[in-house]
Amino acid sequence: MAELWRPRRGDTPADRLAADLARRLYGTQRRVSRRGLLKTAGVSAFALSSSGLLAACGTEGTQQTADTCTSKDISDTDKKLVFSNWPLYIDEKGKKLPTLEDFESESGIDVTYNTDVNDNNQFFAKVRNQLGACEPTGRDIFVLTDWMAARVVSLGWTQELDMANMPNVEANLVESLRNPSWDEGRKYSVPWQSGLTGIAYNEKVTGPVASFEELVTRADLKGKVTLLSEMGDTMGFVLKLTGADPNDFSEDEWGAALDRLQEIVGSGQIRQFTGNDYTRGLGNGDIAACEAWSGDVIAMQYDQPEIKFVAPEEGLSLWSDNMMVPNKADHKANAEALMNYYYEPEVAARLVAWVNYICPVQGAQEAMEKVDPSLVDNPLIFPTAEELAATFSFMSTDTKTREQYDKDFNQVIGA
Repeated sequence: MAELWRPRRGDTPADRLAADLARRLYGTQRRVSRRGLLKTAGVSAFALSSSGLLAACGTEGTQQTADTCTSKDISDTDKKLVFSNWPLYIDEKGKKLPTLEDFESESGIDVTYNTDVNDNNQFFAKVRNQLGACEPTGRDIFVLTDWMAARVVSLGWTQELDMANMPNVEANLVESLRNPSWDEGRKYSVPWQSGLTGIAYNEKVTGPVASFEELVTRADLKGKVTLLSEMGDTMGFVLKLTGADPNDFSEDEWGAALDRLQEIVGSGQIRQFTGNDYTRGLGNGDIAACEAWSGDVIAMQYDQPEIKFVAPEEGLSLWSDNMMVPNKADHKANAEALMNYYYEPEVAARLVAWVNYICPVQGAQEAMEKVDPSLVDNPLIFPTAEELAATFSFMSTDTKTREQYDKDFNQVIGA
């Protein structure tokens, strides 16, 4: 058997991306990812999200509008900014944050940088009462993943951004991220980074796993597979297995996917549903293969090159984390200045050279020639438009529907 997995279905964009990932990503040095923080801390992502979900579940939140919840901006007279982001999601050098410190020097804006977004549901539970009541959260920017960003935007809890203050965003945001269904024209959000969900396997335990179908059915993998406890990640692939489009599916298709997931669970194929803690079992060989986040796998490959990342035949799930300005934040123009700064190609290249996620900034690939030439052709950071077209995302929904989907999913997996 060849050392690297070769695509089986011809030269499609997904196949090419898989081959590129196989060739180029093994052994890539990678700091702990923002999702990987949880395994480092010895806490599963699911344990965190469960408590947050219980706190947030059962409420749609109070809808606000620009008329019912007005905000003022004192940026001109108060050069401050409070930025809430995921841990280990910005370039670091010891206790310093080089790009952020350069922004402070150039702009004169003093940034308080907090790493208090450990989980989407948990963070939502933390701020929902203030935002629902049109009260300040104490933050001028926070960063949330697509599905939660969609939820917050749909509730009217974010301020409309002034693109005139962000010419770099207007000019350099990659085309594929300009018009998400939940925020057409990017009126309320700006992508921070994007990432991929696919398959990982330990080649000391098993051979390549080319598809999600193989992952959940192959007899030699029975009891040695984990799937993610993130509903959107796992159900996106299960919807694919039943012939549905994860970006746009009906209630009947959702029901069929739940039935398929129940079959998979009942078969004994799945050892457990996990957060980032799949990395421990994958690393020590207790888990042969699993659904995985690309950043975690690359972090593991630094010490364990036998851990491989695969773009499944069904495609890769694409997600983005997004910067937003909440209602009652009174430094909106300062926040927009920071967003604009991180869309300078050279700054974006410096940032992504550290975090190694998909860069949303056009021109950063060329700028990477000076920052780290070894990353210029890395498809995990700079996939082509054609490669991105082979990815999929989970459908945006209203709050009530999302909560029902979470409940349905958790009932099937026994959470």
